Amino acid sequence: MNAHKPNRHRSKLLGILLVASASVAYAGVKLDSSPASAATTQPNIVFILTDDLNEDVFGKDAGLQTLLTSQGTTFNKQFVELSLCCPSRVSTLRGQFAHNTGIYTNDAASGGGFQSFRSKGLENSTVATWLQSAGYRTGFFGKYLNGYPNGAPSSTYIPPGWTRWFSPNGGSPYSEYNYDVNDNGTTVHFGGAPSDYGVDVISRRLTTFIKNTTTNHPDKPFFTYVAPYIPHGPATPPPRYDGIYPNAKAPRTPSFNEDDVSDKPAWIRNKPKLTAAQINNIDTFYEKRRESLRAVTDLVQDTIDTLRTQGVLDNTYIVFTSDNGFHQGEHRLNSGKNTAFEEDLNVPLVIRGPGVPAGAVVNAFTLNVDLAPTFAELAGATTPAFVDGRSLVPFLRGTTPSRWRLAFLNEHAGPSTLNTNALNNLLEPQDPGDAQALASGGAPVYVGLRAKPNTLGVNAALNYVAYRTGEHELYNLSADPYQLDNSYDSASPTLRQRLETWVTRLKNASGQALRDAEETPPQ
Repeated sequence: MNAHKPNRHRSKLLGILLVASASVAYAGVKLDSSPASAATTQPNIVFILTDDLNEDVFGKDAGLQTLLTSQGTTFNKQFVELSLCCPSRVSTLRGQFAHNTGIYTNDAASGGGFQSFRSKGLENSTVATWLQSAGYRTGFFGKYLNGYPNGAPSSTYIPPGWTRWFSPNGGSPYSEYNYDVNDNGTTVHFGGAPSDYGVDVISRRLTTFIKNTTTNHPDKPFFTYVAPYIPHGPATPPPRYDGIYPNAKAPRTPSFNEDDVSDKPAWIRNKPKLTAAQINNIDTFYEKRRESLRAVTDLVQDTIDTLRTQGVLDNTYIVFTSDNGFHQGEHRLNSGKNTAFEEDLNVPLVIRGPGVPAGAVVNAFTLNVDLAPTFAELAGATTPAFVDGRSLVPFLRGTTPSRWRLAFLNEHAGPSTLNTNALNNLLEPQDPGDAQALASGGAPVYVGLRAKPNTLGVNAALNYVAYRTGEHELYNLSADPYQLDNSYDSASPTLRQRLETWVTRLKNASGQALRDAEETPPQ
């Protein structure tokens, strides 16, 4: 702890929310019996990637707890390595860290977004192409990459690897109304009618694809990538859920509107405390995020019902996660993402399916880069050598690998790398959060490390951040789960050097070398 900062009472609660099964039944949810044995043929995979969903909002949705958590395995230390939409989604598609994809931002002007993803040739080898080559019918439904289809041959361009394509290519899909969709090569407009609500439209297209595949292609397994825009802002709920949580408030954790930020880096020190009006806006947005997520719960229910009706539920894995977390008033930060704090990096991950232990919890470090190799192993597909992630299949079988990562790298570029012209030049659909980050003075470029206890001679879980400005943060998450006390100044020179060395090794590694480095702390 810094000498100039008074000691504070520290909560001994776990710093990462354990998503538990809801004890109160959710109306309309159908419970299933214990999972069937592991699939003996190529299983189906339904991957659901929400947008900006943090652990807190996920954990409060009783329906998702009943449908997913109680029926599957929860990975309560699931992280993204870069807390921003497009870079995270690229890492999910290819199983690579951002320093190996080269995609750090949402827009082409700063080297990110769909246009850069395509121009680099990255779309030619993704989990979709791998599984399609393994005999799968593949379907994409929802948000692809920020800026899509900018830079493509046409607005109805379909990336490689997808049998069925349904992704917005214009309008305002973040609002859930008044948007255009590339519907398998034809642009279709959706307006402002209740039936045009985006999540519900995605749900209908998804279940139709499942019915079509199981009926007309019964010998073909399927992989679906389902990406609703919820609960990303503006987080518009459908009429049936609008106003159901009128008194919802963002959690008032010890870090909410943090009192003493004197030991934080300048980009936080320079922020005044949130005003009453700002806090009210955070709470209002929090309410809408929770209400809009109920539409995603309906999508999950409809998908499970369809799988059951079609007779394929027992041979289907359902994987539910988010592209990044979300802060909501912590550390004087308005609603947003794109920091190294736990709120932004830690995301929900629940997997249910054949052979998956129901109600189990995994505490190992798992990442978004692990999803693609997991899907590949389940499908019997071949993964390229460039993949940085690891398959989670052993955990789905109820076992723990003898070797696993002890630490992981996290990365961030911007908004110092962005500019107003770059943001203005984005083709819709863009991420409104970029403009907010630019205006609010977001985090400078950084690299960071999350380390397990007892890996660096310290009996504590560590969160280390090194900024391009020369500033640092170091949190003992075992004693300080809310990241109130930056202990970098009081850390030993040996610990500082080990942290820097480990970060350097990881950010310069790829593939097997990166996995080896994650398991090998510097001496």
